[in-house]
Parts: sequence; structure tokens; C-alpha cells
Amino acid sequence: MSPLKRKKLSKIRFELDKLDNSLIKLIKKRTNLVKKVLALKEKKNQIVDQKRITLILKNIKSKSLKNKIDPKITHRIWKNMISAYIDFERRNFKKK
Repeated sequence: MSPLKRKKLSKIRFELDKLDNSLIKLIKKRTNLVKKVLALKEKKNQIVDQKRITLILKNIKSKSLKNKIDPKITHRIWKNMISAYIDFERRNFKKK
């Protein structure tokens, strides 16, 4: 790789790192909201709401297409995020 390309790569990676830092802050906010939702659930079987998951994924696909983002990327990201938060809720559920 040429020195010029290496420099360009370094700048792009720096921007990616800054973006990752912003994503971490958003994930923290999302986690705090999920904690509030979890506090309202009375039974463990309320953790997974398949209708809501389907709606979220449908909306993400629509927004992805509107924003010219490959919907396969966003679908996978959201599906993994939903799965991670379901796991989080199951591990943190403290009701009867």
C-alpha cells in the first residue's frame, strides 16, 4: 500500500473510531431504556414480544431502503441487537 493510501486509510479509521464512540453512547442510552421496560414486566414470558420484533425489523428495512443502506446489513444488526437485549432481560429479570 502506498504511503498516500495508508494515510487515507488512517484518517478513515480515525473517523470510524469516533463513530464507534458515538454508538457506545447510544447503546448506553438504549440499555437504560430497556432497563425501564424490564422493570414494568411482571412475568418472564413478557420479555419476548414477537409482534413488536417483526414490526421493528419491518420498519428498519423500510428506513434502510429510504436511506440507501443495504437492508441485509441493518436487518442483521437489529436482529443481533434484539437478541442481545432479550438475553440481557432474561439475565436481569427479578420478578416472581
